[in-house]
Amino acid sequence: MNDRDAGLVPPDSDFPAGVPEPLYVPPNPEPEESIQHSLFGEILDWMLAPLLLLWPMSIAITYLVAKSIANQPFDHALEDRVTVLAQQVREVDGAIASRLPGSARDILRADDVDSVYFQVLDARGAYVDGDRELPRPRPPDEDREGDKDGAVHFRNDAVHGTPVRVAYLYVNLDPLHSADASTPLDPPPPRKALVQVAETLDKRALLANEIIKGVILPQFIILPIILALVWFALSRGLSPLAELQERIRARSSDDLSPIDSRQVPEEISPLVGSLNDMLGRLAQTIDMQKRFIADAAHQMKTPLAGMRMQSELALRQLDPDEIHRSLEQLAKSSESATRLVNQLLALARAENQPHAGLAFEDLELGALARAVVQDWVQASFAHDIDLGYEPHDEPVNIAGNALMLRELLSNLIDNALRYTPAGGSVTVRVRRDGEHALLEVEDTGPGIAPAERAHVFERFYRILGSSASGSGLGLAIVREIAQQHGAEVDIFYNPRSHSKKYPGSLFRLTFPPPVIESDDAP
Repeated sequence: MNDRDAGLVPPDSDFPAGVPEPLYVPPNPEPEESIQHSLFGEILDWMLAPLLLLWPMSIAITYLVAKSIANQPFDHALEDRVTVLAQQVREVDGAIASRLPGSARDILRADDVDSVYFQVLDARGAYVDGDRELPRPRPPDEDREGDKDGAVHFRNDAVHGTPVRVAYLYVNLDPLHSADASTPLDPPPPRKALVQVAETLDKRALLANEIIKGVILPQFIILPIILALVWFALSRGLSPLAELQERIRARSSDDLSPIDSRQVPEEISPLVGSLNDMLGRLAQTIDMQKRFIADAAHQMKTPLAGMRMQSELALRQLDPDEIHRSLEQLAKSSESATRLVNQLLALARAENQPHAGLAFEDLELGALARAVVQDWVQASFAHDIDLGYEPHDEPVNIAGNALMLRELLSNLIDNALRYTPAGGSVTVRVRRDGEHALLEVEDTGPGIAPAERAHVFERFYRILGSSASGSGLGLAIVREIAQQHGAEVDIFYNPRSHSKKYPGSLFRLTFPPPVIESDDAP
């Protein structure tokens, strides 16, 4: 036995000849559409994904806000320093001098964390005092904001590759220049000295980190609590689904009663309503099946008992004529049983068509009626009844199912032939009354009294005193098929019969006008 015979390799393996086949072929992955998804997990993902996405963004925003908050107090201190330094700058004999004593320099540079730099430049940009390595700001003609007298401005820069925060201002060396009345119309620009103080960013970073820690650390504690609360809330929110599942699972197999939608949340009510509709249709189908089985069992008792009795009687007879008569009765009983079974099956098929979906098509009612009448011509000869057909002058079209309509008309003709005495007549007529198509079956039988007309469509209903053989199912089949086609069935006396003993019957089916679909419809 090889691997293929043992079932380890599929019989349709595509491995070429001579190549060893594997002992195990993994199954194809399940398509994504058939993978079952968890509603709990789906909601949890949609809730946590934005939360986990926004959390890093909140950290970044918190860091920027913390830096801004940390810059404010240190910028004020830096502004005070540069203002004090600017007050010590004077022009003596045409030269800029900084009257800053050594102790003041020590105080200016005193800082346990950051390195402090200062610088004083004259109006020509020449070095006067301080740290030469401190970078200069943009020229005054490019830095209009920094060109204002006495206004302290800030910028970020670097000294020896280390980031620093710089406060700077311009000191006007000609304070009376703009107020002199003898000044010509186009005076020369005033001379300004540049004073700037810078410090590194270590204290600012420490304060920003402390602020971030004060904000972020509680979030690390709150976040797991939020996750636990979300998990608990989802569990409680979806608990009605679990309760609904338990109620449905606790039902017995034959309990098809509707589920109480008042005990479920509003969002699940449409689902429960759809489930109740399905249960209702299922209960209706099961009831029809039970009724069909009960009717079949009840109605089959009589012909089967008759067949058994006739067969036993034939077995006891010795006279060939008696045996022949018993066999004739046995054949009639068999024919009756066959007809009953066929009608039961036709009724079951007609009742289940609405659930299976009845396919309608455009039919010419006259052609269908003519074909059915031709099928019953031989039977009318056997009953010595004149079977005729009266067509309409023009085609009469309806929307319907040809198979079911043939069954309907066959039952009407069969019913008419059975109740019409020999020598009578049965007429099938197709005509139109306005937009409605009419199908009529007319006979010259005993007729149906008005009080009985509502009952003859019931299953197995037989009019008392009737000697005609039948099962009482034919007109029930007619009503069922007519309802599926939206047709109305009416019973009248035959207006063409003048006999009081045999007033006859007229069965009239009125079909609705066919729906005409416009070619311009979207």
